[in-house]
Amino acid sequence: MKRSWTHWVRVAAVGATAVALVAGCSGNPGGGGSDGKVNLKINFWGDFGLQDLKAKYEAEHPNVTISLNSGEFNAQHEDLQKKLIAGSGAPDIAAIDEGFIVQFRGQSDKFVNLLDKGASSYQSKYLPWKWQQSLSPDGKSQLGLGTDVGGLAMCYRTDLFKAAGLPTERDQVSALWPTWDKFIEVGQEYTAKSKKKFVDSATNLFNPILGQQPVGFYDESNNLQMEGGPKVAFDYSVKAIQAGLSANLTSFQADWDKGFLNDSFAVLACPAWMLGHIKDTAPQQSGKWDIAAVPGGSGNWGGSFLTIPKQSKNVDEAYKLLEWLVQPEQQIDIFKKVGNLPSQPALYKDPAIVDFKNPFMNNAPVGQIFPKMAEGLKPQYLGKKNGPTRVAVENVIRRVENGSLKPADAWAEATKEAQKASTS
Repeated sequence: MKRSWTHWVRVAAVGATAVALVAGCSGNPGGGGSDGKVNLKINFWGDFGLQDLKAKYEAEHPNVTISLNSGEFNAQHEDLQKKLIAGSGAPDIAAIDEGFIVQFRGQSDKFVNLLDKGASSYQSKYLPWKWQQSLSPDGKSQLGLGTDVGGLAMCYRTDLFKAAGLPTERDQVSALWPTWDKFIEVGQEYTAKSKKKFVDSATNLFNPILGQQPVGFYDESNNLQMEGGPKVAFDYSVKAIQAGLSANLTSFQADWDKGFLNDSFAVLACPAWMLGHIKDTAPQQSGKWDIAAVPGGSGNWGGSFLTIPKQSKNVDEAYKLLEWLVQPEQQIDIFKKVGNLPSQPALYKDPAIVDFKNPFMNNAPVGQIFPKMAEGLKPQYLGKKNGPTRVAVENVIRRVENGSLKPADAWAEATKEAQKASTS
């Protein structure tokens, strides 16, 4: 999801917040009591569409209460790692993003093997690569069941495009930017006419462009490969900064949310999970947003898994909840409410998804747009250190955005910081 979401900000600035959030939900780690009551704690980030489902599940299971703990993306993963090392404090269910799943699947002994709970019956229901992403290296342990995938598109403000003299129909907008070079040209035209910025941030160009490359930060031997996909994505990000397109906003921070409300940017890279955040942040903009194709054709950015740390004292109840959450009825409900695209391709043929048009996004046929992208994906191998490496490179891009690092020096700095992250 975000996703992402994302999926995306400095770990150091928010790590303490996430730790505090988890601490606030602490107490009896398992939540079970002698009265048969069970409290299940779920850690995640962004909007997984769980609030309404929590009430539904609790109504159907009166002995269960669910504690939802939404924290910051990077910090939630960092905190989970700390709890696994400490041997206590982890939630009953922990969401893990695709960018971190390789890191955690190398610690499969610290998670419940879902194959032991009967999860092998779900293998045929998932996109094959999605199932593989959370499987241990020896293939004997399945850490999690996939929630969503992040097939890419571009969201744009039709009213801001119209004011700048640009087309507003989604097919016409898609035709404006078949490549990222063309995208930057359109952005320059927009900024010249509107005197406003075109995109929210350069890091939110870096991530989708990187997601389109054959190889990301690491090859399958976990060797850092900065001169491949990362160089391509980094160069376009810096080019967008130099062209004056970026509003220099950090995702999922207060200024970013204000940017939606203040018309600070007109275009946003949109994996499916981003739709829910736009709607939650700027509900008054319903009908003003629409969805166009992403430059370069396709790609993936984000997507998550639900796992059960072995520390849980309610493993059976946690698995029942996890299994319930990935059933078609719940997955379709989440897709309609927050946009997260299921990982189970059979649902892409379900009329409830195929025929769904998102009213907030100007009735864009999201049930056709995102499944088409997801089915054609060839996802990257992301590497054990993918998450920390991505954060390190994003921080360098932000330094270029805020003027504290010269563009000419940026790539050398990004390479240095990525190497440090890869060996830490």
